[in-house]
Amino acid sequence: MQLLSSTLLSTVTSLLGLYRPYDVYHVTVMPCYDKKLEAVRDDFIFSVDSKEVTEVDSVLTTGEVLELIQSKSIDFKTLEESSLDRLLTNVDEEGHLYGVSGGSGGYAETIFHHAARALYNTEIDGPLEFKTLRNSDFREITFEVEGKPVLKFALCYGFRNLQNIVRKIKMGKCEYHFIEVMACPSGCLNGGGQIKPVQGQSAKELIQLLENVYAQDVLVSNPFDNPIVKRLYNEWLGQPGSENAKRYLHTDYHPVVKSVASQLQNW
Repeated sequence: MQLLSSTLLSTVTSLLGLYRPYDVYHVTVMPCYDKKLEAVRDDFIFSVDSKEVTEVDSVLTTGEVLELIQSKSIDFKTLEESSLDRLLTNVDEEGHLYGVSGGSGGYAETIFHHAARALYNTEIDGPLEFKTLRNSDFREITFEVEGKPVLKFALCYGFRNLQNIVRKIKMGKCEYHFIEVMACPSGCLNGGGQIKPVQGQSAKELIQLLENVYAQDVLVSNPFDNPIVKRLYNEWLGQPGSENAKRYLHTDYHPVVKSVASQLQNW
């Protein structure tokens, strides 16, 4: 799962006339402790009106959110329901999610659909069916034209599978055009910041329960139909690959030359 770029968030809120970027305190909830380290990198600090602004001000893990709820003795079953806040939401009017069929929020399926349509003028209906290879954390899908494979994508989760992929890349024998990589086995639903198994429950049993609950009653809408994304491109970004799109949607990573651990003291 990814941090929402506050460069984009701040610009959108400014366009909507809501707030100035440095007046927004951006909190994100993640299943991974590594997102705390990611948020304090220099790559995610920008300047607005000569003021330094961090893209994400605080990162809370899902486990920490649960602890906060429990510490306040909040019972959600007794709370009055309210309508969904639809500012920058990823849910359509019928309550379907846009393009997030997997439990890690990755883009493999979306990119596969887009590549087939853009490169080979082919629309692929419905969710993709990835073929399981050596284990459930390593799956692949192939798109063929006239019997010849032209696109080959893979989902690679867990360090054991990652080591095999890295070895193939170094040997020049990796045959995939795109690989969705997650460090945690079973992906982000099994992230280090997630809730832990209760006494008598194995980690495998918990992740199976989480996967079942996550997929329950969830329908996925075509991400290309997302009206918010369409509006951003029509009114501001122009088209994929434009200068604005590269500036606000792309991220550059640089080696960390200093420890960021000391920066986490307020997190």
